[in-house]
Amino acid sequence: MKKYLIMMVMAGLFMACQAPCNNSNGQDEVANISSACVAATVAGLRQKHAHANGEMIERGVRHAASLWRNVDGSEDDFQRFCEDNFIADSQQKALVFEKVSRNLEILYGHFNKIALDLQRPLHEPMGDIIEIDKAFGGYSAGAHLIEDMYRNKMAFTIALNFPFYTLVEKEHNADKWTRQEWAYARMGDVFTARVPAEILQEVSEVGSASEMYIANYNIFMGHLVDEEMNTHFPKDMVLLSHWNLRDEIKSHYSRGDEGEQLQGMVYAVMKRIIDQSIPKDVINSGAYQWNPVTNDVFSEGQKVSLEAEGNDRYQRILNNFHAMRRMDAYSPLNTAVKRAFEGGMEITQADAEALFIKFLSSDAAKEVGQLIAQRLGRDLKPWDIWYDGFKARSSINEAALNKITRARYPNAQALDNDLPRMLQKLGFTKEKAAILAERIDVDAARGSGHAWGAAMKGETAHLRTRIPKNGMDYKGYNIAIHEFGHNVEQTISLYDVDYYLLNGVPNTAFTEALAFIFQKRDLELLGMKDDNPQKEALQVLDNFWSTYEIMGVSLLDQRTWLWLYDHPQATADELKEAVQTLAVDIWNSYYAPVFGVKDQPILAIYSHMVNSPIYLSNYAFGHLIQFQVEQYLKTADFAPEVERLFQIGSVTPNAWMQAGLGEDISIDAMIEQAHEAAQKLGES
Repeated sequence: MKKYLIMMVMAGLFMACQAPCNNSNGQDEVANISSACVAATVAGLRQKHAHANGEMIERGVRHAASLWRNVDGSEDDFQRFCEDNFIADSQQKALVFEKVSRNLEILYGHFNKIALDLQRPLHEPMGDIIEIDKAFGGYSAGAHLIEDMYRNKMAFTIALNFPFYTLVEKEHNADKWTRQEWAYARMGDVFTARVPAEILQEVSEVGSASEMYIANYNIFMGHLVDEEMNTHFPKDMVLLSHWNLRDEIKSHYSRGDEGEQLQGMVYAVMKRIIDQSIPKDVINSGAYQWNPVTNDVFSEGQKVSLEAEGNDRYQRILNNFHAMRRMDAYSPLNTAVKRAFEGGMEITQADAEALFIKFLSSDAAKEVGQLIAQRLGRDLKPWDIWYDGFKARSSINEAALNKITRARYPNAQALDNDLPRMLQKLGFTKEKAAILAERIDVDAARGSGHAWGAAMKGETAHLRTRIPKNGMDYKGYNIAIHEFGHNVEQTISLYDVDYYLLNGVPNTAFTEALAFIFQKRDLELLGMKDDNPQKEALQVLDNFWSTYEIMGVSLLDQRTWLWLYDHPQATADELKEAVQTLAVDIWNSYYAPVFGVKDQPILAIYSHMVNSPIYLSNYAFGHLIQFQVEQYLKTADFAPEVERLFQIGSVTPNAWMQAGLGEDISIDAMIEQAHEAAQKLGES
């Protein structure tokens, strides 16, 4: 199920929290169900329902008790509620499940539609955006749904009869559970924590502030100077950290020595951001000229002294940590790290770290690094973790591709009309293509676009794509096909999955992997063929090198949060030093042997560490899953297998991989094929 349906953080199976909070009447809310009350309630239910599953009775009572507060009633009230609402009959339980599923689909579906429609003025070109558009766009009609369901006791009925299972328990039962039992377990994920509203509000506010900080972290590249006061970038170039800075490095690999000089200057900017020696007044400003190598600042040619940013970047990380740590007391997944991995990704942090270290330590990394140095004709530089020369670019000129896409897609309606043909081109039957296309609407977008899925049957998914007045260019088309892949997954995994509570895919890594599989077929959908004989080897190496880079960044993200939990009273300055030390340690362990240069902090540049805490590992797993699914589809009938894969739904990641591909998430095939591809290209 899409994670927006799980509206609370994973929590509370065997725990009754004693942390206080306040309700709207100013009354302190505390968990008030004792272990003695739980035991008495379990004993009473076992006596009343002698033929019922005793383990399920105990699991349900403990789960409901972990969510009950004094405002919900006394211990006697709790015991009576459980006696009145526990469902022992399997047929009655199935009936209740069906009704709850239907009603959740109605609620989630309509709240999703409300959000979609309220945000149309923000996402689609509907005239100027004014403040009232922003206000309505930020309004959440379903914000109080979960708390309302606690107040009217529906949440407790669900928690009592459909209790929560930990990741370990889900993995243990994966090959034993029926689809219905999987769906019951997913219903148990809906009510797993009861975090006080002020804590959720603080997390939201701190997160929004972090997003705004990053959204305004622009570098005015036309104002960068070298020691001779020469500028090297377009005067009006403004790049957002880190994404645009990274992409600027990628764009200069075809420019030889001049490109290397520009890459070095961008890299110097990155290092100043990491150690926070960057002058504060050159961020998001073109008021000064700045030499990032020497860190000198000039105004009208005269050197001036400016205050460094200091520790703002690391204070934002600390703010997120302290806000999210307040949620720990309400969850058996009692750290933000566990909630991100075991609750969100449904992969343990320890398993992720072990897999990443094994990948980063592979001999294939050295072989691919040597190939890159050979292709560049120089020793590797630290920024070559973003080497972009393995892209299996089409031999067809992009200008020619632009001409084709602009003529074919002059507006959003033209793309919408072409969806059935594209689906048939991918191998879907005429009937299935028509059904899928009817359930996907193409909308013009202000930005680059996105995919917004429906959350109930009867509604359509939306493919938002930007199409200029002169028609869609090839780059925009390529992005639109990626979003189209999302839409196809969203539609099949909603309409064709057997239980609503199982709709979607296991986590973000899966949906991105599946969308990339569509994106790679963009030329095929134009009726064109890429005849590059090295295409497959280049794609393998591009995926391998991207995975190698993002796994190191992800490892730093993990270790930073583990360090924070070991040092909860740390200052921003102490965190800054720790992050740089961790980044250098990871570099020296897994990158220096490949690059031949030590003590580089570059892994700490990613903005996700500030505005998307503990998220980066999703990208690493996305690369692995994409590769494994692509390998599987090479020998499979594409459209029928895509349908089958999307119909698996949101079981745990390894359960999905076993059901879909017959194997666990693995690094072995990518490493082996990277080794073979490096040898092949090295000999050519």
